[in-house]
Amino acid sequence: MQSLLALDTALFRLINQGTANPLFDRLMPWLSGNPLFVPLLLAGAAWLIWRYRLRGALCVLTLVIILPLGDSYICRPLKAAIGRPRPFQTLPETRLPANHGGRHASMPSSHAANWFAGAMIGWLFFRRSARVTIPLAAAVGFSRVYNGVHYPSDVLAGAILGAGYAVAGVVALQTAWSAIGKRWFPLWWEKLPSIVPAAEKTVGDGQPQGSETVPHARPSATDDHWLRAGYLFIAAVLLARWAYLASGTMQLSEDEAYQWLWSKRPALSYFSKPPMIAYAQWLGTHLWGDTEFGVRFFSPLISAVLSVLLLRFFAREVNARAGVALVVMVTAMPLLAAGAVLMTVDPLLVLFWTAAMLAGWRAIRPEAGVGAWLWVGWWSGLAFLSKYTALLQWLCWAVLFVLWPPARVHLRRPGPYLALLVNAVCALPVVIWNAQHGWITAAHVADNAQLGRAWRLADVPGQLLGFLGAEAALLNPVFFAGILAAAVLWWRTHRNDPRLVFFFSMGAPLFAVYLLWTLYARVQPNWIAAAVPPLCCMAVIYWEARARAGARFVKPWFVAGLMLGLTAVVLAHESKWIEKLAGRPLPARLDPLRRVRGWSELARLVGEERARLQGEGKPVFIIGGHYGITSQITFYLPEARARVPHDPLVFYRTSPRPVNQFFYWPGYRDRKGQNAIYVEENKRPEPPPPVLLAEFESVTDLGLREVRDRGRVLRTIQVYECRNLR
Repeated sequence: MQSLLALDTALFRLINQGTANPLFDRLMPWLSGNPLFVPLLLAGAAWLIWRYRLRGALCVLTLVIILPLGDSYICRPLKAAIGRPRPFQTLPETRLPANHGGRHASMPSSHAANWFAGAMIGWLFFRRSARVTIPLAAAVGFSRVYNGVHYPSDVLAGAILGAGYAVAGVVALQTAWSAIGKRWFPLWWEKLPSIVPAAEKTVGDGQPQGSETVPHARPSATDDHWLRAGYLFIAAVLLARWAYLASGTMQLSEDEAYQWLWSKRPALSYFSKPPMIAYAQWLGTHLWGDTEFGVRFFSPLISAVLSVLLLRFFAREVNARAGVALVVMVTAMPLLAAGAVLMTVDPLLVLFWTAAMLAGWRAIRPEAGVGAWLWVGWWSGLAFLSKYTALLQWLCWAVLFVLWPPARVHLRRPGPYLALLVNAVCALPVVIWNAQHGWITAAHVADNAQLGRAWRLADVPGQLLGFLGAEAALLNPVFFAGILAAAVLWWRTHRNDPRLVFFFSMGAPLFAVYLLWTLYARVQPNWIAAAVPPLCCMAVIYWEARARAGARFVKPWFVAGLMLGLTAVVLAHESKWIEKLAGRPLPARLDPLRRVRGWSELARLVGEERARLQGEGKPVFIIGGHYGITSQITFYLPEARARVPHDPLVFYRTSPRPVNQFFYWPGYRDRKGQNAIYVEENKRPEPPPPVLLAEFESVTDLGLREVRDRGRVLRTIQVYECRNLR
């Protein structure tokens, strides 16, 4: 072994130092990582799919499945288990042309494993690809040694490992396809018994054999295939999202932590929101404990249920293939993707709004009875208990009755009025709580809508364009344009299709209300979330009909939208991939995960200050200057979380009027004589709030503290030492 290690070190010195030259000093760091890598990778994937259709798509899908799994579940555990230091950590003479090294151990090389795994998969699908991919993978492996971050044996082990798990992964996928395809997708399996072609033969147009679509014969059977494929896709995405949440990549957002505190004190309603979010978090944390996963457990499940509802509706009223397109489309929208991993009020609203909408489709049929309308009222009531935006769904119903005369027959029947009655009964908890608390929620909603704000014409362009730009980004620019075009064009060409009238009416009025509101005040882009599923349904039905009528541009644009949206969704789930794309560290202010990172570090800093002050012998509690920071410290400081709700350790500062839910909970006024640590988020030193100076004998500014994540400053907090509560 010593001889092998000596040989390994000698080879390392030969490559790292013996081959050193100015050209390699520039080329090798570029080969290890550069800003063009991800764009070229995406362009290559797009070209494969465009050029080779099914074969290219299968190759890209295989790469997407195997490479991340191999890196996360094979290479990284092996690095941790072997624990071999990097060369630059043990050999002082090591040259570092890139001036940096990896954060993980040395053996095996993940770069080599990923490149050789990709080369092996490429060779299995396209034999001639090895002429390019093998030399390129070898060059990348050489660059890792030249850059001083790996030994030659690390690269060799990574290459063998990557090629090995690539073959094993393809075999596993083929085995799964054989087992599932024969049973659930016999027509597709008959057409494509192997996901990897046996030979690279092409037909007349240059497309590999097997790239043809499934024949149009036996449409009912192929519809069943698409429906099952949709179920599998939904299940796979659900499991992937749960796994992502369990990985701990994201900490709680301020609202999630705040509403977690609500769940510890169940009530009929709360200061700013109805009670449904608290009940959902109560159930999730009772199943999984007071963890991030417990708080968010229902968010991916809600998204999966929503997808199943839409898929089944389309399979019944349109076709299953269009239903799968719809489900994949909403998965590729950043707004809905964020709602599938963050547990806020929006996922609940979107689910119940959609359920009420689909129940309404049954209710407006001429033969529908009262029972269908009772379901509309029930789901609408649950939507109201999730978010007050749900009231606007009744405006959508009014628009439908105006646009679709056949539906007006129900206005002469008891159904719609009974639905309104059920909705009103569901709203009673909110009404009762507000009656007991001075109708504070009405005042809060009015303040949130900026009703007291003076209107200024100069603000209108910025508010309007900002809203449209944010919606285009969050709904995917391609899909947003498709939705807007469908909303305009269907009236001219498909105005007699009741499905288009219905879905337009269930989404466009909500979007229009907030669009018009931007002429007065700024609107948050997530406020239109409930309008997204019905507008997507409208767009898919319209463009699917255009595609069947011969419009060839629909499919390419849909695929482009999927690739753009899925890329954005993936990058938003892990900002380090954006850093790889940019080729440089991502500034904290541009990090899409900034709001869900750094809170445990903040709680640790505050906990240390509390422990230091508590060393003087007096009890010390904590005061937060914002509901978010108060909630986050409570969740991420172990001793504070353990004392909720009966003996709280963290409080919001005293306020003369209700500004959040903390006003209605016990404060710290009964802790006379005790000391406290007060913390608020400030970019520069600020004097302590007057209320603290009045409540304590002395307040000492301890200065600013930087909350860091991966070397970046995410936020700056100011800490005060408060002594002897009066």
